[in-house]
Amino acid sequence: MTTLLVSHSAALDHDMGEGHPERPDRYRVVERALEAEAFQMLARDSARRATQELLTLVHPLAYVEAIERAAPAKGRVRIDQDTSMSPGTYEAALRAAGGAAFAVDEVMTGKVANAFVAMRPPGHHAEATTAMGFCFFNNVAIAARHAAVAHGAERIAIVDFDVHHGNGTQHIFWADKNLLYASTHEMPLYPGTGDRSERGEHDQIVNAPLSAGDGGEAFREAMDTVILPRLRNFAPDLILVSAGFDAHYRDPLGNLQLTEADYAWATRALMKLAEKHCGGRLVSLLEGGYDLEGLSRSAAAHVQALMGN
Repeated sequence: MTTLLVSHSAALDHDMGEGHPERPDRYRVVERALEAEAFQMLARDSARRATQELLTLVHPLAYVEAIERAAPAKGRVRIDQDTSMSPGTYEAALRAAGGAAFAVDEVMTGKVANAFVAMRPPGHHAEATTAMGFCFFNNVAIAARHAAVAHGAERIAIVDFDVHHGNGTQHIFWADKNLLYASTHEMPLYPGTGDRSERGEHDQIVNAPLSAGDGGEAFREAMDTVILPRLRNFAPDLILVSAGFDAHYRDPLGNLQLTEADYAWATRALMKLAEKHCGGRLVSLLEGGYDLEGLSRSAAAHVQALMGN
């Protein structure tokens, strides 16, 4: 069984302007890193284009249509203070969401062991009717709903280790007893959510906030003592990962001190749990990571771990 890499060059056509941290080079450096000899055994496929039916598993039709209408024919249009659309943004967002669902299809049908979706824009800040934080559609939420509807997954876990809390994912699944959302993140930091007291209507939201300056020891402790035990008790049919690499010590948008080794460790821990509870089924989606070297090295370590190396 192999690891699948899902990507598409449409990710290069989403451009929020010179100097913006969420830039096309993020896609380029991940693709380049995964061209190394260590990744020759990766299966590779193109991200499919999300259908309206897929997007509306999470987002109301009026919202999907509003995002489509907002896409400019030229130049850029601002959605919020740090999120804007260029002519290629809508296509990139469709491919990011569609790629997530395609990866779920490949894993749930046993064609591959696990998958990494190396697409942008990211998604975990997008709420059901609000684009924010560089995000338009909530890719991981769409992947989760697709797994339930198309493949009958009854218990889905989302683990988010981006430095920023996935407010959108938490918002979407706040009242869903069949989905466990577990997050480590820096707090206080954008977007201001993610306190331990935020637990969802069925106690299925698990937040393990970290403090500025925390490194691998604190991160691993949060995973070992808070998140992994809750995952074991939940016994999911599928694990989805919001893989943000902006908790890396080099990243300019966070103040945590993680290294590539920490990401590899977390990936192996999640894979071990997936092997025990859900036949190894795990799909990881790229979220943040804004220092190009830190992102490149961390994504490579993450995928190597997925491959069993």
